[in-house]
Amino acid sequence: MTLRMNGLELLGPANPDGAGTTPQMFLPLLLAGVQAGFPSPADDFIDKRLDLNEHLIAHPAATFFVRAVGDSMLGAGIHDGDLLVVDRAVEACAGRVVIAAIGGELTVKRLTRKGDRMLLCPANPDYPSFDVSEREDFEIWGVVTHVIHKV
Repeated sequence: MTLRMNGLELLGPANPDGAGTTPQMFLPLLLAGVQAGFPSPADDFIDKRLDLNEHLIAHPAATFFVRAVGDSMLGAGIHDGDLLVVDRAVEACAGRVVIAAIGGELTVKRLTRKGDRMLLCPANPDYPSFDVSEREDFEIWGVVTHVIHKV
């Protein structure tokens, strides 16, 4: 199946020879950037097709998506209902936002090290941090690499 918009192929086969199992979505990428201040004249020139998989997924076999619930990570730009791109192949080191299981419950928090202690810290002062240094029921599922939310 091929989907076209303004003469551009937006949806085509996953492989150039058409032997893909699932079609991929390609969106137009404008050559010019968009001003965040005063508007500038728009360019009618489209540079190339944009495959979001190329920009959002570095390790396809190790990547999954999960939806955020709650407001404990507002300071990190993660809102209730946001879609999180999580990569299990990225090293979970201090400072990274991770998806972790504590007692079988999933949570999204920033991994922090204080001395010899490992903490899962929210990005909202209304919520407590969790010391997971000696917990046996703690496991990191992956690192959040991108956040997708509606404007």
